[in-house]
Amino acid sequence: MAKKNVLVACGAGIATSTVVNSAIEEMAKENNIDVNLIQIKIAEVSRYADTADLLVTTAKTTKEFPFPVINAQTFLTGIGVEDTKKQILDELKK
Repeated sequence: MAKKNVLVACGAGIATSTVVNSAIEEMAKENNIDVNLIQIKIAEVSRYADTADLLVTTAKTTKEFPFPVINAQTFLTGIGVEDTKKQILDELKK
């Protein structure tokens, strides 16, 4: 399986994306999935359009991208986190 480039974005690219970034890193390690995590601001996503495999974000976006986008606001609320983790893992395994 090829290494996946995963964008992890929030409004400022610092606080909430760090929480999500850590969770994805842990999931990837537990499942032996090779990932390259790129923590960014939501406004920077377009810069990575040609190389990203997945966007996981706590910020809202209505823009279309050529890769799957997973809303990770559940990591902030604590409600539905397991479902979101499953979505992320399913995409990483593709």
